[in-house]
Amino acid sequence: MFDLPWHVYLLQFVAGVLLANGLPHFVQGISGHWFQSPFASPPGVGESSPVVNVLWGFLNLAIGFALLFGFAPKGSDVIVEWAFVGLGALVIALFLARHFGRVRPRRD
Repeated sequence: MFDLPWHVYLLQFVAGVLLANGLPHFVQGISGHWFQSPFASPPGVGESSPVVNVLWGFLNLAIGFALLFGFAPKGSDVIVEWAFVGLGALVIALFLARHFGRVRPRRD
């Protein structure tokens, strides 16, 4: 079932994290919206400019894709490997949903 070294699964997990994290920053940035980033004051709570978010999102996506293609699921159990990518994406998505749900104003 786990026929690859442990670090490959970890890097696939990290690829999923970076890909899922990069999307909202990139989309908010290209939409011209200010959005939280680690470069804002305070980090992760304050909002950064659209340009900063495009750059941060692009960096996340570029590294995520580089990891994904460098350690692309290709072992004997590809489903398990893709599950690690998906698990990374799900973990960061749930974390960010909770975080942004607290720091972003509600617009009901």
